Amino acid sequence: MPRCRTCTSKHFRWSSPVAQGLLLCVLTFGVILPICCHRLLYSYYFLKTVYLDSLSDAALQESYDRGQEALRFWEAAASTKSLKDPLETTAKKPDLLVTVVTARRTEGRDYHYLLQVAQQLKSLLNACGDKPCAEVMLCDVESSPTLNEDALLLEKQFLVVRRSLGERWQSRDVANIFEKEKRDYVFCLRKGWDMMRPKNVVVLEDDALPLTDFFPSIKNLLSRRFALNALYIKLYHPERLQRYWNPEPYRILEWIGLGLFGATMLLLLLSHCTPLSFTFSPPHFLFLALYVMAMAELAGRHYLLEVRRLSPQLYAVCPATECCTPAMLYPGNASIRAAEYLDQAVCAQGNAKDMVLYKIARSRTGEKAHSVEPNLIKHIGAYSSIRTNPVPPRLI
Repeated sequence: MPRCRTCTSKHFRWSSPVAQGLLLCVLTFGVILPICCHRLLYSYYFLKTVYLDSLSDAALQESYDRGQEALRFWEAAASTKSLKDPLETTAKKPDLLVTVVTARRTEGRDYHYLLQVAQQLKSLLNACGDKPCAEVMLCDVESSPTLNEDALLLEKQFLVVRRSLGERWQSRDVANIFEKEKRDYVFCLRKGWDMMRPKNVVVLEDDALPLTDFFPSIKNLLSRRFALNALYIKLYHPERLQRYWNPEPYRILEWIGLGLFGATMLLLLLSHCTPLSFTFSPPHFLFLALYVMAMAELAGRHYLLEVRRLSPQLYAVCPATECCTPAMLYPGNASIRAAEYLDQAVCAQGNAKDMVLYKIARSRTGEKAHSVEPNLIKHIGAYSSIRTNPVPPRLI
């Protein structure tokens, strides 16, 4: 009899829902996810001390190779004698103007970020067919006596605008680098509007590499009703800040919704496939919802967002976040409104132009700001033109 009670006790313990749930969590979070995710850069399981240096070095080498290839491409294009003046060939009042803000880099010049971005834009524009997707304007805000060589190389290919010599000397007198960055940005916004009167504007920093779905996704965004009243739509948010465990309220709602959906799917699957005889109850559903939520967060929300690239219609639009401005879409005449708002503010550390725009969109009646996920650009700038660069640069 004692032996039978022991067997029954063991059977009861391992067949209980609590024991099975514990075993599932141990296998998932202690074995399967660590094996699958230890090399994923934006996962909690990423082994930073083991893989960060090698991944960063590989990304730098890839960017360097791409920059050197772009340099050869544009040098060959510049040797063509039959090119027309871009000022003559650039259409007025385009549906979309892409303005690339650029300055000469003292570090990382061999990566030729501007040339990479320009080559990618040219490739994407060539894929648009007979009707061009956009016009491109390069806004060179270099204020030092040393010229921006990459912008000079592209003068025969794209419209390049600069300040006058006197304005360049004036812009050098701004001691605060964040204020100078803001004034450069405003100059480019105004210049694009004054020269072309575009229907919509995208402003890219010169290290924001557009992805292959860039123009179809922008076209889809502009066709949606919310864009009519938007001050701006962010096209990029740092991947490391895309986690669910974040101050952004909408992500918490998305996270809960994912857990409820995942739990429902698991219950339906288990009801058809499991040999277990116990009946599912609300505690089971709650456990599975929390299980799915934990699995999604620990594996990395960034990788779930990538599934949305299957179609532009699947891209999510959500309230704008604070950081950052490598890629911004200004529908209609919003670029001029943004320039006016920025003109009224003084930027400094902790209150850069991205924070100013974010605060304006939250405080001004009638102004809305949105963000699109996943990102439409890849931020390739390991070396900043305005901030101190770590040595060596790292991905995170």
